[in-house]
Amino acid sequence: MRLFKMLLGLLLGLTATHAIAQSGRDWRTTVTPTDSGAWVIGNPAAKVKLVEYLSYTCSHCADFVTQSKPVLFDQWVRSGSVSVEVHHAIRDGLDFSAALLARCTGPRNFAAVHTAIFADQKALLEKGVSVAPPANASREDALKAVADGSGLSAIVRPRLTKSVEACLADAGERDRLVAMTRAAFDKIKGTPAFELNGELIQGTDWEGLEPRLRAAGAR
Repeated sequence: MRLFKMLLGLLLGLTATHAIAQSGRDWRTTVTPTDSGAWVIGNPAAKVKLVEYLSYTCSHCADFVTQSKPVLFDQWVRSGSVSVEVHHAIRDGLDFSAALLARCTGPRNFAAVHTAIFADQKALLEKGVSVAPPANASREDALKAVADGSGLSAIVRPRLTKSVEACLADAGERDRLVAMTRAAFDKIKGTPAFELNGELIQGTDWEGLEPRLRAAGAR
């Protein structure tokens, strides 16, 4: 009996140590691609799976990302209880450039750059609205003019895996974003919109979504 208690104590100790080690992992830099081209930020096995349909030039999207970050990303995604799957719903040239460049920073940097773009959205829009691409500019040149003129290139360049020009010229990635956008607007009425464990939720903000995430098990 004494030996059994000793073994049980040792097992419980090892289990507790493992749990502490797991809880100490920061899942915010774990990004996993999906078959559709979307990226899942956080623990792929999270109990609570949130899908976000967002546009980088949508002011309500910026409000959601800014307001939700301290709890959604810095607590729940970090702990591994919630994963966030980002679907781009492109609305204009600046949005297209931002999505291409954010994804071109690579999985490890994506979440931080994604947040940074939304944090600077107001300044990007104020500068970007006055940018006029050269007449007869190619698609790549037009996107670069918007990215440079708005200040977007300066935000993302330190974390890019290749040059701004190469990122914007990636035809495969452009096609992927176009397909993702079409699929998004076939499902949603506007941005932001969400799916919580498969349930589509539209017309809400962080204040409305937070209690639903908690009820689903976000911790």
